[in-house]
This record gives sequence, C-alpha cells and structure tokens, in this order.
Amino acid sequence: MKKINGQSPRKKSRQKSPRVLVAMSGGVDSSVAAQLLKEQGYKVAGVFLHFWKDETAGGQKENRCCSAESLLDARAVAAKLEIPLYTFNFSRQFKKTVVDDFLGQYDAGRTPNPCVVCNKQIKIGLLLKYARQLGFDYVATGHYLNLERVGREVRLFKAKDRNKDQSYFLYTFTPDELKHLLFPLGPYTKPQVRKLAKKFSLKVAAKPESQDICFLSGDHNNFLKRYLTLRPGDIRILDSDEKIGEHAGLPLYTVGQRRGLVGGTGPYYVAKFDYRRNILYVVKNWNEDILYESDLVAKKVNWLSGRAPRRAFSCGAVIRYGHPAVACIVSPLAGKKKTDRKRGRSASGDAESYQVKFSKPQRAVTPGQSVVFYDRDRVLGGGIIA
Repeated sequence: MKKINGQSPRKKSRQKSPRVLVAMSGGVDSSVAAQLLKEQGYKVAGVFLHFWKDETAGGQKENRCCSAESLLDARAVAAKLEIPLYTFNFSRQFKKTVVDDFLGQYDAGRTPNPCVVCNKQIKIGLLLKYARQLGFDYVATGHYLNLERVGREVRLFKAKDRNKDQSYFLYTFTPDELKHLLFPLGPYTKPQVRKLAKKFSLKVAAKPESQDICFLSGDHNNFLKRYLTLRPGDIRILDSDEKIGEHAGLPLYTVGQRRGLVGGTGPYYVAKFDYRRNILYVVKNWNEDILYESDLVAKKVNWLSGRAPRRAFSCGAVIRYGHPAVACIVSPLAGKKKTDRKRGRSASGDAESYQVKFSKPQRAVTPGQSVVFYDRDRVLGGGIIA
C-alpha cells in the first residue's frame, strides 16, 4: 500500500516532473498545500477561482471564497512561492449548478449540502476537467483527507486531524478522478499547517477561516426569503393538532430544529411537514420517537471503488457533517419503495438506491443531506438521503 500524500511525485521521466494545478483561495490551507507540493518536486501552478456572488444582498456582496482580499492574498503567496497564478471565472457554472440546486432543493422540502455539489461539479470536478485539457497531471486542494494507492486503486481516508477532516464532502468522485487528485494536508493537523505557514514565511499564516456557506452574504434564512416564494402557515402540535403560531414558510425549517420556532409553553422541535395543507408540526420533547429513524433510503449512491455492492454489507454511516459514524447494514434497493413519514413522500428504489438500517435509531435524519459510508477510516461511498 503506497501513500500518495506526503510522498515524492511519480515522475513520468527523469527530465519531467508531474504538473499540478493547486486551487488557491488565499487561505492558509491551500497556500501550505502549494508549498508542500513544490518541496516534493512537483511543477506547481496556482489557480484562483471566481464564483457567483449575491448581488441582491445589501452591504457585503462578495463570495468569501473569492473576495478581492482573497485574490490579493493568493497573489502574494504565489509570488512568495515563485509559481504562476491563473484565474478562472466559474461564476456562471457555480450559480447554475450550486446555487440554483440549493434553492430548488429547499423549495422541494429538502435540506441540501451545497459543499458536496460544489466539490464534485465545480471546485474540483470542473477544475480537474480544465486542468487535464491544459496538460496538468493533477489537481490539488487544501482539503483535509488522505489518499492511498493500493495496486491500481486509489482509496480515500479520513485526515489525521479529525476536527478538520473533510472526507464527508468528497464521496462523489470516480476512480479515474481520484487518480488525478492530491490532498497534501491529509497527514497534518491544523496547528501543524499554521506552523508550516509561519516557517515558510507566508503572510496568511494567522489568517482566520470561515465555516459558513461561501455564497451566503448574511443570514441563511434571509437568503432563502430573497429567492423563494414562501407561504406562511400554521404551526401545530403533532399529537393534539393545537395551533400555537405561524411559520414563515416550510423551506425555512428542518427536522429536529428548535431555533426560530414560537415560544409559549415551548421549547418546540420540528417533527413533520404537511405540504398539501402548508402546516408545520412540532413536538415538545427533544427525544420524541417521531424525531428518530431506524433506517433511511440513500439515492444517487456513488462507490469510490467504481464497483457497486450487489449484496448487503455492514459498515459505518455518517448522516451529516461532524456526526459520529453509526453501525449499519447497507442493502441494494432496486424496485422497492420507502415512504418518508415526515415529508409525506415516497422514495422509489433504483440501481443507485440503497436501504440503510441503523444499529440504533438516529435523530433528525434529514432528506437532502448526504449519508457517507465508512469502513473505519476509509470512505466507501455515499448518497443523498431520500
């Protein structure tokens, strides 16, 4: 088994080093990633990606991933490393693929994960397509995760830094794509990366980072209110059907949510949606049975090995970012159906659908989010919760 991260490049010849295009956002992670790859002998070039920004927002209208300040920081780092820095404008593709999907999913009653879509379709996926057309051998980013080569197969693993691990967001890639990706930060912790940035005299060594969705310039719900047509309706207690207030529009809520609900004799927790009558049902207790699911259906499942399992198997499942893995059994679900009792809709089985049965019920299983399958630290694949 050969590790890809932290190793010298596999040179195609004695005269030519592999070319790698590093996505540089002007942050400490991507900056250190570029420096590490250069030290390992790769021929490194940087690229700064321009994404869509919300022109309807008042005040700050910049996408945090590609602000003017971030571009200046990326240029300064590239100059320090003595590597070229290109700029690609992906704003049109980002709006259509990431933002429009984000809004459409909420409008349809699901809670999407735009970072999963962005990594696959834009930030890494589209960049990889361009890079290979331009003659680059690899694309690299500052994500925290590990790759290992086993024979001809490239496997994806959690990062050393469990607090920064981003393997949950990258379950969507094909075997061929994985062969052309590099993640140099996998063997490091965040404090170690900051120390390296200071050692390399990079001006971004102490630069703070943002964990928010990059294109949201302000409150999450305010963004949805600007772009979706929302209908207020009743909030009712599930067991008694007692009306306790009004909601501002069903897309603004998700299963298990407490924030933003009426007070009174609360607290209350979102339990169920009636889209036909536009009613939001709530319960009083955090641990009500209705908030727990013993299983789920995963759609659009991708297997990183490129081989879909034909039989049931055991593994760990992560149902949202930062959530601990829970033991489960995953089974192919061709031709079967499962009714979502909270959303009032049915999910049809197909060749890419699987049933996931948990060893113990899980709270707030949320349609639209990703469920990612692990064998200990190894990412097997994942899909979208139906």
